[in-house]
Amino acid sequence: MVSAAVLGATGYGGVELVRLLQAHSAVKLGYLHSESYAGQSVCEVYPHLVGCSAVLRPVDIDAIASECQVALIALPSGKLSMEFVPKLLAAGVRVVDVTPGFRLREAACYPQWYDFEHAHPELLAEAVPGIPEWHRNELRGARLVAAPGCYSTAVLLALSPLVADGLIDPSDIVADGKTGISGAGRTSLKLPYHFPEASEDVAAYSVGGHRHLPEMLEGLQALTDVRVRITFTPHLVPMVRGVLVTAYVKTGASEGALRASLLRHYEAEPFVHVLPDGQWPHTKWTAGTNQCFLAAGLDRHSGRGVVAAVLDNLGKGMAGQMVQCLNVMLGLEETAGLQARVAYP
Repeated sequence: MVSAAVLGATGYGGVELVRLLQAHSAVKLGYLHSESYAGQSVCEVYPHLVGCSAVLRPVDIDAIASECQVALIALPSGKLSMEFVPKLLAAGVRVVDVTPGFRLREAACYPQWYDFEHAHPELLAEAVPGIPEWHRNELRGARLVAAPGCYSTAVLLALSPLVADGLIDPSDIVADGKTGISGAGRTSLKLPYHFPEASEDVAAYSVGGHRHLPEMLEGLQALTDVRVRITFTPHLVPMVRGVLVTAYVKTGASEGALRASLLRHYEAEPFVHVLPDGQWPHTKWTAGTNQCFLAAGLDRHSGRGVVAAVLDNLGKGMAGQMVQCLNVMLGLEETAGLQARVAYP
């Protein structure tokens, strides 16, 4: 039985990790970190986690290393991750990190996209991108995994097969994203996320420069020699959880060829499902799960391809994917702890 630490255990992503690991057959909850709720038990803070009596503690690298073999980092800040990850690795603890701390390969990109200088550029080349469907071999035995953002996961799962197969023009991609309010994180107190402001409302944000864009560019660029260009605009919608990305691509391929490419790449994948012709996905199909649904078609007027992806931003877009990466890292059954199905409606 592997013991896992969760850093940031009381944020939305952290508490989802705790919920998933409670049901894991080969990983047990070890050190649970929270600065705000240190000294309280998890089920005091989140009564729905009844049965988890672990006491939340502030960060203590030595204690984590003595009690755990792996750490799952769900902190709100890449700066904090950048501080803790080298110490954990030096202490022999393997890491799955969902912050922006190690997502990009080039240290020069961090001030531009994340507003901080990277203090440990020597680790960037080692960090394995955390999408198992595309990096499974690299994940096996890895010390450090950099899990991507929810939007990045949706875009890369939807478009990577089509770019890899040369079916679309990578220099001319337009992507529209929509996410639920939990994507802002539990600590966000900004007015747009309050119920009276967000309910009955849809709004674009981070237009022209969302922080997940460089992950999309880097992931797709690794599959083609053509320079990748993406226009990406995210929107906040009045639901708790879920991501829908609809991408519009220049293609000479038929609708059948687009779907065939997706099917070929994902036919053996347990968590990625390509829908039948004419069916388009709903975010509600993925709530509380690690599932992703994909669909592809053609706009008959413009001739552009239309590719859609849905997932739960706290599931396949965050905590679920972290557990999937952990399973692959440790040589466990990849679906362990992730078999839950959505409660519908």
